[in-house]
Amino acid sequence: MKFLIEREKIIGELQLLQGIVEKRNTMPILANILLSGAKGEIEITGTDLEVGLRTHFEAQIEEEGATTISGKKIFEIIKSIPEGAIVTFKEADELTMQIKAGESEFKVLCLPREDYPQVPDGKFEKGIGFNLNVFQGMIDRVFNVITQEQRYYLSGALLIMNNNSIELVSTDGHRLAYTSKKLDNVLNLEREVRVIVAKKTMAELRKFEDDSIEFDLNENNLFFRVKNRTIISRIIEGKFPNFEAVIPKENPNMVIVSKEEMTEAIRRVSLFSTERSKGIKFYISKNEMRLFSSNPEIGEARDKVDVDYSGEDVEIGFNSQYLLDFLSNVRGEKVRIEIKDTNSSVLMKPEADEDINYLYVLMPMKL
Repeated sequence: MKFLIEREKIIGELQLLQGIVEKRNTMPILANILLSGAKGEIEITGTDLEVGLRTHFEAQIEEEGATTISGKKIFEIIKSIPEGAIVTFKEADELTMQIKAGESEFKVLCLPREDYPQVPDGKFEKGIGFNLNVFQGMIDRVFNVITQEQRYYLSGALLIMNNNSIELVSTDGHRLAYTSKKLDNVLNLEREVRVIVAKKTMAELRKFEDDSIEFDLNENNLFFRVKNRTIISRIIEGKFPNFEAVIPKENPNMVIVSKEEMTEAIRRVSLFSTERSKGIKFYISKNEMRLFSSNPEIGEARDKVDVDYSGEDVEIGFNSQYLLDFLSNVRGEKVRIEIKDTNSSVLMKPEADEDINYLYVLMPMKL
């Protein structure tokens, strides 16, 4: 294999693949990417067996072929080469790739193409597509709630797709984030899609830039295509919790508060919360919300925020970081917090309707 390409045409693709290639080195071949050159195009594939990325772009192909090369090392090489340079890749004997740009020359050891795992292809025949920016906004709202733990089914978000709507849900057992969006166009789905999407897949989708995204799936995998790039994501097996039953229906005590004022007060008071619990106590009464935290090794902090509140006086504790995760994803100026009592889950949402429907359920802490 031999091809020539401008540095700028390949470096962005290699950078994206850094989030995909396996870094733990459990299988040496997974630290490599598969390079294939044919018919005037280079195709690059990376995978960790759970999530994969395939990208293709034009190049000057002088000899067709395929090999695998270290994803990290090839990126470091191309990154070190001056902008505007033409880079030549030439597969030499004994599984070696020669990379040249100007007077710079590198020889990188490769592994056999035959050893690289098979990465499935999406067909994209159904024409299923939707707005990428909207989908990324939905991912942002659920992303921080996805956990990495032994309960494998919680290490991703539940994706529900109907012909006219998309929903995303995530939970870590202490909180739940739910977001949904009615679609302007009708999706060509044969039946409802209800699958768990890996957190790593969503992290990669947040990096893409375009107006639209295409979607496909088979029995074991999901496929997301944006322009010349396709994410391949193995469907996470397991039953996602019944999230509908978790969302409170009747919480009579309602707080309406400025998002910015509440955010700043939490940041100040959380400076004195314990590192482990990050707990803050709230005293909510007519027209005011008082915040308190203490740490026996440092001291204590207090603050107060004006609110619009109708209900009984409430004393309740929360993990401050969980609150900040919610507030950071609200686009409007105010939030609504619906409380039942000190021990029951609280429902939070933007006070005004937003482009994307967003609900956040949070369990209180005993402090």
